[in-house]
Amino acid sequence: MANNFLLEIGLEEIPAHVVTPSIHQLKKRAEDYLKQQRIAFDHIKTFSTPRRLTLFIAGLADKQPDIDQSVKGPAKKIAQDADGNWTKAAIGFSKGQGATTDDITFKEVKGTQYVFVEKHIAGKPVAEILTGMKDVVTSMTFPTMMKWGSYSFEYVRPIKWLIALLNDEVIPFKILDVATDRITSGHRFLGQDIELANADEYEEKLTEQFVVADAQKRQEMITKQIQQIAQDHNWQINLDPDLLEEVNNLVEWPTAFAGNFDDKYLAIPDEVLITSMKDHQRFFYVTDQDGKLLPHFVSVRNGNDYDLQNVVQGNEKVLTARLEDAMFFYQEDQKKTISDYVERLKKVSFHDKISTMYEKMQRTQVIADYLGNLVGLSTNELKDLKRAAEIYKFDLVTGMVGEFAELQGVMGEKYALLAGESPAVAKAIAEHYMPISASGKLPTSTIGAVLAVADKLDSILTFFAADMIPSGSNDPYALRRQATGIVRIVSAQNWRFDLDDLLANVIDRQEQAKVAPKLNMRAQISAVSDFVKDRIKQFLDDLGIRYDISDAVTSGSHTNIVYNIASGKVLQDHKADPDFKEVIESLTRVQRISKKGQFADDDLAVEPALFENESESTLYQAVTQALDQYTSQSAENAFQRLAQLKDPINDYFDKTMVMAKDDKLKNNRLRLLTVISRMIMFLGDLDKLVVKGE
Repeated sequence: MANNFLLEIGLEEIPAHVVTPSIHQLKKRAEDYLKQQRIAFDHIKTFSTPRRLTLFIAGLADKQPDIDQSVKGPAKKIAQDADGNWTKAAIGFSKGQGATTDDITFKEVKGTQYVFVEKHIAGKPVAEILTGMKDVVTSMTFPTMMKWGSYSFEYVRPIKWLIALLNDEVIPFKILDVATDRITSGHRFLGQDIELANADEYEEKLTEQFVVADAQKRQEMITKQIQQIAQDHNWQINLDPDLLEEVNNLVEWPTAFAGNFDDKYLAIPDEVLITSMKDHQRFFYVTDQDGKLLPHFVSVRNGNDYDLQNVVQGNEKVLTARLEDAMFFYQEDQKKTISDYVERLKKVSFHDKISTMYEKMQRTQVIADYLGNLVGLSTNELKDLKRAAEIYKFDLVTGMVGEFAELQGVMGEKYALLAGESPAVAKAIAEHYMPISASGKLPTSTIGAVLAVADKLDSILTFFAADMIPSGSNDPYALRRQATGIVRIVSAQNWRFDLDDLLANVIDRQEQAKVAPKLNMRAQISAVSDFVKDRIKQFLDDLGIRYDISDAVTSGSHTNIVYNIASGKVLQDHKADPDFKEVIESLTRVQRISKKGQFADDDLAVEPALFENESESTLYQAVTQALDQYTSQSAENAFQRLAQLKDPINDYFDKTMVMAKDDKLKNNRLRLLTVISRMIMFLGDLDKLVVKGE
């Protein structure tokens, strides 16, 4: 017989952003538990609202399948003494399996006789297994946890009720003082408690009590209602997916409505209005058919349309108060100059162990100037970059950003334009925060991209120097996100420079300009490089590059981000080549043997006069040809040149004893192999590649 099981966790209101990941987690944990317990089922349907996380598990088997096991025990010579009597080992083994020595049989395994006990394990009924759902519920984790009452148990919010119904039977278990039952709660204001006769009537009964438990159906209702409002007024309403999900997780019975605000507030920048509506009030903003913002908004009530006009007026009043603040800050901020704000940054701490925000800008100016020249900005671009770097944090001390922190950078651009700064400078100020997430938008202007990289490099380098390095999941200053941003920007701009060299040079220049903090930044260059390499690995992983390939290319001899990425792509593209395994094996053989010789950069001259066979000359000539402008070649060309050395290398090892007794011969041969090894390391440490299965 197929069975249906309903599990509902009734809670105090869960934060909206936690609802969706929580129901996904609950489903995954339940699936894993049932598979572990060998209970078959058809599918799991999820329900979720701000007050409940629910699973409906359909098609559960009646019980676990029976298991017949042949359990191996000790060897026969240990299980029986010389007279054939059972030893303590045999008796203990049989008891441990719930049997007696009469149940023991002997089987031969690899030429040795062992004792065995044949066991039949009857499957447990599904009702007994489902009591373990208590552990599924209590094992869940959340971004924020809380305790309640006198209990030490932590959960996302206090548990108010529990339902565990197998068909029409309550599965008994208890979490703290809440025992499983068949009673659920309807809408907090519109509905009543419901006693369920069986699991199948859950969704229907909740709907009767003004709860749309299916999150997808609830979202479709919201979307349809908002689209109808838009159609009725000839509006365009941007149904932002993130906002739509958040609003959906705030309500159980949605009713969309439209509200208005005074059109005088349209004088405020659109970004401020949208932030006020979207981020602070969870309102959808409204535009006309041409995309121009209109003095209206759309929101969703958790309830029906009773007395809806009062709800509309209440929301209008709250929004108006916020817009009035925004208007005040917008007007007041323009009474001061950018220079006034920059001066105030001298008293604003970037971090108390590092510097002020003003001093951070000074350091970033040095990095931006050096990087701008390095990537070939024009004279005019360098001029705009210099100006942007001098002022780019000024909006942090404006009233608007103080009230609406989400608008940092955005208001910097707006105020810069109002103050007469060039569009390029203003845009760079806005773009230096980009990307604001791991997959966020990148700067579109070159100046903005340079300033963004410079600002992020300064943050990472100084925090590392102040010994505030991310560890595990602890990254309070979002340095991993900033390093990811550097990798993405540099890759998108195709900037080819060595990160180690860049950091060393800008530290020199900061010291010369007397803007360097009193921290040992130079000692952190290697650590910062490794930190960025980890982000390159993640970048390559997102591209589908195999882990050992990303490990190899980031373990090479330089920290050129673009070249590392290109090398990863090249090796990924060639790993299916028929001779890839042979090529890598010949090159890594060179790498391993070359380690027996330690030579300085100026001590790698190979003497052809010391060659004793044709294979040495052939390899030397092939290497000399491959070396021609090798470091300026693309990663693809570098790989092709290395691949062409495969046959000369193999022939060389067949006919040449590298570790000759004569030190001159040995060192000459090791020098040649070291030259090849350094060519290899420029592409990546190929010894890290896994080619056994190629």
